[in-house]
Formats: sequence, C-alpha cells, structure tokens
Amino acid sequence: MANNSKVVWTSDPEVAKKLREEGKLDPPKDAEPSKQTIRVAIDRKRRAGKSMTVASGFSHSPEMLAKLATALKKRCGSGGTVKGSEIEVQGEHVETIAGELRKLGYRVK
Repeated sequence: MANNSKVVWTSDPEVAKKLREEGKLDPPKDAEPSKQTIRVAIDRKRRAGKSMTVASGFSHSPEMLAKLATALKKRCGSGGTVKGSEIEVQGEHVETIAGELRKLGYRVK
C-alpha cells in the first residue's frame, strides 16, 4: 500500500486521536447564518402518512445544530430530531420554522 493513501475510516482510537492531532480530521465549523441557505419542506414519505417538517442545508457542528433544533421544537410545541445536517420537526410547521430561521439571519427557501 502506498504511503500517500488517505485513511477513510478507522476503529482504532489511537489512530483517530493521532489524525485529529495532525489536523486531518477537523471538527465541523459553524458558518454564519447569513451565508447559509436553508430549505424548509414537508416530508410524508416513510412516515405512515404522518407529516414532518424538514429543514436542511445547515453548516453547523452537532452541538450547535442540537441547540437550534431544541429552540425550533419549543417554538412549534412539538417533537423532532436532528439527523445529519437536517432538523426534523413533527407536524406541518413550515411557516413557523421559516419565520424563526429568518429572524436568526438565515436565508430560507
């Protein structure tokens, strides 16, 4: 195997620690809200007919995304989750979520 190969995944915690220290695995950076375009839509697929509002396109760390999701869920008065770079809120809350994100400075489509 060549020395210039790139490690894609490892289960060895020592190797992962070494890669983080070398800067190869940088933690996700939080981008400014004004530089992010967020898409808010209703999704009914794979949910037994129940609707869910999905906001996607965030460039935030998982901690920041979780805080934002908590605030949106409280504003809508419903449950939800964070999956990857998407926030899912139960029910049809497109206008509420889009309005809140605009107040925070995000560009919303």
